[in-house]
Parts: sequence; C-alpha cells; structure tokens
Amino acid sequence: MMHNHYADSMVVGTGRFQYKAIAHWDQLPSGWEYVDVVGVATDSQDNVYVFNRGDHPMVVFDSGGNFLTEWGAGDFVRPHGITIGPDDRIYLTDDIGHAVYEYNLKGERLKTLGPSGQPSNTGVTEFDYRSMKQAAGPYHFPTNLALASDGQMFVSDGYGNARVHRFNTEGQLIQSWGEPGDGPGQFHLPHGVFLDSNNRVFVADRENNRLQIFSTDGIFQDQWTDVVRPTNIFIDAEDNVFVSEVGKRAGLFPWMEPDPSETGGRVSIFDSKGNLMTRWGGGNAPVAATDFFVPHDVWLDSNGSIYIGEVTWAGGGNLGMVPKDCPRLRKYEKVTP
Repeated sequence: MMHNHYADSMVVGTGRFQYKAIAHWDQLPSGWEYVDVVGVATDSQDNVYVFNRGDHPMVVFDSGGNFLTEWGAGDFVRPHGITIGPDDRIYLTDDIGHAVYEYNLKGERLKTLGPSGQPSNTGVTEFDYRSMKQAAGPYHFPTNLALASDGQMFVSDGYGNARVHRFNTEGQLIQSWGEPGDGPGQFHLPHGVFLDSNNRVFVADRENNRLQIFSTDGIFQDQWTDVVRPTNIFIDAEDNVFVSEVGKRAGLFPWMEPDPSETGGRVSIFDSKGNLMTRWGGGNAPVAATDFFVPHDVWLDSNGSIYIGEVTWAGGGNLGMVPKDCPRLRKYEKVTP
C-alpha cells in the first residue's frame, strides 16, 4: 500500500525505521545508462558499488553520490548479484554466464567460485523454473552469494536450479541442498540469500512468496510468508531483516503475467523473529521517490542508509509499462524519529 501522506515529507517507514528518500542521488556521468541496476553494495568506506546491465557494469560512487570510477566492461554475460565482504572482497554473480566471481575493489578478478560457463543439467528452458526436471550442482543461472561469519559462502541458484550451494573459505563445494517444489527445503527460484548473526541462512524463495531459514548445513528451520516475490535480503547488526520484493505488477518474463490489481514492488523490514516493523512501496506511483516498480536488491551502509537497485527495464520498461525516467537506483537515509 502506498502511504500518500509520505509523499509531501519524502519520509517513509515508521517508528525506529524512518528514512528520508534522496531523489536523484547518484551523479551518473552524462550519456551513461544503467539499463537495470541488478545489485548495489557498499565497501568499508561506504563507497557505493552499482552492478548494472549497461555498458559500464560496475559504477562506483562515494556516499554523496559523486562518481569515482567504473570497471567490468566485457567481464560478464549478464550481471545479476553483488555482495561485498568485511574484507572488501566483492562477489559477483553472472546468471547467463553460469558463474560467480571474486574481485578486489580495483576491479581485478581474483578467482572464480565453482565451475563456470556451462549450465548444470536441470533441464530448464528459457529461464522458466517450471520447466525444471531436477535439481543439480552449480550452476544454472545463479542469482546471489552470501557470507557466513567464518567466511563460508552460500550461493542461491537460481533461475534454472532449485538449490543453495555451500562453499568453504577456499572456494571448495561442501554441500548443496534443495529441489523444485513448495515444501520445506524446496524452492521455486531461490533468488537472494543472506546470513544473520547466528549464521541462520535466509533464502528469498521468490516464486513461492516466502523467506526460508536454514542452518548452515541446510536443515530447514522456519519460513516467513508475509512477502510477495522477495528478491533479496539484507540483515543488519541487530538482526533486523530488510527485504526487497518485486511484487506482482511487473512482468520480468513472458510467463509472469503482470497483475495491476496485485501488490507492486516494495521494501519490508522485519525483526529477527519475523515481526513486520514497517514497509513502504506497493507500486501505485513507481516513479516517486517513495515507491518502487521492481526492487531487485537491498543493501545498508554503515550509517543505516538503505540502497535499492531496480530492474526497471527488464520488469516492463522495455514494454512501456513505466516511464523511462523511473529510477533504477534509490537511496533512503536513516532519520531519527
């Protein structure tokens, strides 16, 4: 639901979770386009790394939105997800490239995590999870990566698979879990992943409209269902859970029929037990700074500011469903109530 009274003050949220929407925050060089911002993350200096599908796949800004640098041209088939670890290592997923890479802040590729380049044998066709015959190993259109406190890595995989892959700190595959379906431990498009301070593994099980929670060895613990097509998760130091949700108004793929009567893109914040603290958006005014069209990623910097990346073009901008000026990148600064 869009809270129209927020539009005047440009403040969203409630209680301890109130944020000021910062419109036109990022100073993208003249003539450049993101096309779609698939991921956004910050380093230890709160510089902002914008992973996108334009000609400059990684665009870097300082926290004030001033352009710093760019890199990554030619490195990816199709960018999809980003995570930056506490050591400033950057992990990037390439869905059509069937690959996950580790980079440093300079844009130098350090390693490839797991096999790359060839899809595993799940039988899926054309990004349609419904055509999957069976789950398989890494990767078939991987989506995102998360880090445990001890450096273990968890990859959600993804559009063409129904698994989470667990790697040790050396990048060796330890375990995979998941299969197609809607039961506990099953997935229909595991799209995002993040770990809390207790190393619970949260997975955005997008087409099942839920978050699933596992132990690090893949044992199902819980599920939260008060979400609509969740795309990614960020969990802060207090174990508050921030969720980007694409909703059901966007198309994204031919098999996703847009439904204007349904909830649109939004952001929800839960406490560690799954109680909803606040949410905003809903898709009534997708160009507005206080609303969304297709949120694809969520990240917080050290000050608690929220960054949202949107895949506005893939979600229907290419079909004329939203104006071309609908933002691809949004920032919300934490305010004191």
